[in-house]
Amino acid sequence: QVQLVESGGGLVQAGGSLRLSCAASGTIFIFGAMGWYRQAPGKQRDLVATITPGGNTNYADSVKGRFTISRDNAQNTVYLQMNSLKPEDTAVYYCTGHLLGSIPTTWGQGTQVTVSP
Repeated sequence: QVQLVESGGGLVQAGGSLRLSCAASGTIFIFGAMGWYRQAPGKQRDLVATITPGGNTNYADSVKGRFTISRDNAQNTVYLQMNSLKPEDTAVYYCTGHLLGSIPTTWGQGTQVTVSP
């Protein structure tokens, strides 16, 4: 069983940047895709971005042009570079592994991102 551990969250002012990391305990090639989800207070968990083993990416409209998902297959690590952060980006961010299709089957513990006005 591959475990996913996120890091890099924190408090940042609007307009700032953060880089989240997701370290996997085993090869991430077992997943059809890796992704990031987020859950804001009082809201449902929503997709942020996904990346395939070949590097193809998909983003939620709300983060397009601001966030970049990437992966280092050799290090079994997935990243989320977040630029031009907005207060509405405040959420717990979860790294996800997707065995089949777009539905996450493996979740990290989450890392808090707080963006102040």
